[in-house]
Amino acid sequence: METKTSTSPPPYGEKIDPALPPENLPNSRLILTLGILSIVFCWWHFISLVGIILGIVALVLARNETLLFQSNPGRYTISSLNNVKTGRTCALIGLIISLIVFLFVTLLIVGIVSTLPFWGMIG
Repeated sequence: METKTSTSPPPYGEKIDPALPPENLPNSRLILTLGILSIVFCWWHFISLVGIILGIVALVLARNETLLFQSNPGRYTISSLNNVKTGRTCALIGLIISLIVFLFVTLLIVGIVSTLPFWGMIG
């Protein structure tokens, strides 16, 4: 009597090995840290470039980790997914504020520099 072994993947949402506990998503803490740092670095003009870069990196990593979780949700913990979602939200906030600060200060500097010849004519 021959027994058939199935090599097909487990159904969607099931753990691969029930003996193994769910693990954290690989970059969940990194995404949360980058998202928070993008908010920290968004308040000064040239440093806001760092906030822009960190925000973009965190958003790209968050997208990849979300897709990884969706491919096999039983393998990863919900708390690590929540870290990814929180990091993504912080990264969006940091990115938007960094862009606003950078554009505002850049336009302010351009405006001041463009009026310098006018101030020379007054005195």
